[in-house]
Order: sequence, then C-alpha cells, then structure tokens
Amino acid sequence: MIPYRDNVPSRTLPLMTILLIVANVLVFVYQLSLPAPRLQAFIQFNGFVPARLGGLAQHPVDTVAITARSLLGSQFLHGGWLHLIGNMLYLWVFGDNVEDRMGPLRFLGFYLLCGVLADLAHLIANPGSPVPAIGASGAVAGVLGAYLLCHPFARISTIIPLFLFWPVVELPAILVLGSWFVVQLFNGAAAIGVSAETSGVAWWAHVGGFLAGLALLGRFERLRARRHRYGTVGSDRSGGFTP
Repeated sequence: MIPYRDNVPSRTLPLMTILLIVANVLVFVYQLSLPAPRLQAFIQFNGFVPARLGGLAQHPVDTVAITARSLLGSQFLHGGWLHLIGNMLYLWVFGDNVEDRMGPLRFLGFYLLCGVLADLAHLIANPGSPVPAIGASGAVAGVLGAYLLCHPFARISTIIPLFLFWPVVELPAILVLGSWFVVQLFNGAAAIGVSAETSGVAWWAHVGGFLAGLALLGRFERLRARRHRYGTVGSDRSGGFTP
C-alpha cells in the first residue's frame, strides 16, 4: 500500500517536517556527487555498524564517539531513490500531524530519538553485523506509531499496486499502519538467523522505531494535545480531537 494523503488538516505549518525532508534530500544529493569508492567509505563511516561495538572494551572512548555519531548520521543516508522517496513520502503524509501535536523542536527530538532506538533494536537483533544500517526508516516508523495513537480512524488515501491496476482507496489509519507494522514484524521474525548481508533490510529497526513512537508520544506531546487525546474535549471523526 502506498499512502499519499490523509484527511486530518494540520493546524500549523509543519516546518520541522519540511526541514527534515530537505535535509534528507540534500544529503542524498551529496551522496550522488561522490564517486563510488568515496561513497562506500562515506556510508561505512557514517552508517550504523553493530559490529563496531565489539571494540568497546579495547577502545571505549573512540567506540562510543563513533557509535553516537553514526546513530544520528545514519538517519540521513539512503541507499537509492526508492529508499529515499518511500521514507520521505511517509514522513510527509504522517509527520505534519504528529509535529502539530508536539511543536517543531519537540518533534525533532522525538524523531531523532525514535531513530536512535530503532538502530538499537537492530543492534539487538544483529549484534555482529558488519553492514552499515542507513536510512530514515526507523525514525519515520516512530512517526507512524505516534500517528496511529493520535488518529487511528483518520482516512488515508492509498494506492494499491495490483499488477496493471493501481486503484486508489480510502482506508482507516489503523488498517494502513497496523498492516504495515505486521509486515515488518513478520519479516523480522522470518529474518532471524539470516545475516544482514542476505536480508538487506533492517526489519527490527522498523519494529523498534514504531514501538518507540507508541511509547514516547505521551512524553513529547504538548499538554493541551495530550488532554485532547485522552478525551477531555469533544472528539472528531479522524480519531483526533477538536478544541
């Protein structure tokens, strides 16, 4: 399913969502400018590599510094156009409403923290992997988890690719995002014991990011938005609340 629009209007300009999309695109354009050997070194240097933590006992300061840098830097790297476009599409569709409930600075902290926790979930699932994990998927997954809590019954305009026919349907967010999570969980379970080189997708980063978004929403919401979500004022049909 390819969501491209929801029916929940944003009350404010989603400035941080736009800036995050611009930052991801600019970093990807920079990646495209690099010759292949430099690009490979750039991704290896800035990607999150679980196996690096094996050097913690011998070089604790360097290992911690490199890990901290890669936990943030890896979130802005992508492996190709489809990887970038897919992540940015989901961020654009769902990020504005989550930012609306948090404000731009809280949303930025939430987004980055979800990305970090997603990488840590990938680390637990693949502790010895030498393959750099890159992409905004974990952070965006956190946004999806938060959106699901805020607007479970929002209507999502979704493209369903069916061979030659690509119908557009409106589906509730709980179905679109719930099925997305089930797919990640199923594939993550199926990939247990499979090397990262073979699987190619950090499924558990997606699962970890989504669960982080569910768990952290209440910590980052504005007080007013939190009260709205728990029904202290009238609810609207999108699953959110009206002031």
